[in-house]
Amino acid sequence: MRAGNESGFTLLELIIVLAIIAVLTAGTIPVARNLIKREREIELRRNLREMRRAIDAFKVACDGGQVSPLDRNPPNDECYPKNLEILVEGVTPPNRVNTTLRFLRRIPKDPFTGNTDWGLRSVQDDPDATSWGGQSVFDVFSKAPGTALDGKTQYKDF
Repeated sequence: MRAGNESGFTLLELIIVLAIIAVLTAGTIPVARNLIKREREIELRRNLREMRRAIDAFKVACDGGQVSPLDRNPPNDECYPKNLEILVEGVTPPNRVNTTLRFLRRIPKDPFTGNTDWGLRSVQDDPDATSWGGQSVFDVFSKAPGTALDGKTQYKDF
């Protein structure tokens, strides 16, 4: 019981309020972690899609005769880029000296590893392969270990 003119909180009331705040905070931490992981997964999918579109655009340009055989590896391959850097640096179409075709502004970062070191696949590679034989780049994948929020998809399979 409080005296007539005294106001404020008792120690018990403060402890109860702090306990309620602690329980609510503890409940939001896993939600925040999942939210951050979900945002990284969305960014990973977006970055992979952007690079795959650039590889496809290179293939279309190559099939259309706008890419010199010297910009492919080996020169008589199936019209895929020899590396990801060529998508950023661009290629000079035959008979058009002052023109450069660029397919990417920059190589995006993997949101899970924090760098631009992507796994590469070529047409000749096994779809489940994790190593690259040095042929032309047909596809890219993340080198990040771990499983997505769905519990079964590996990041390398995005």
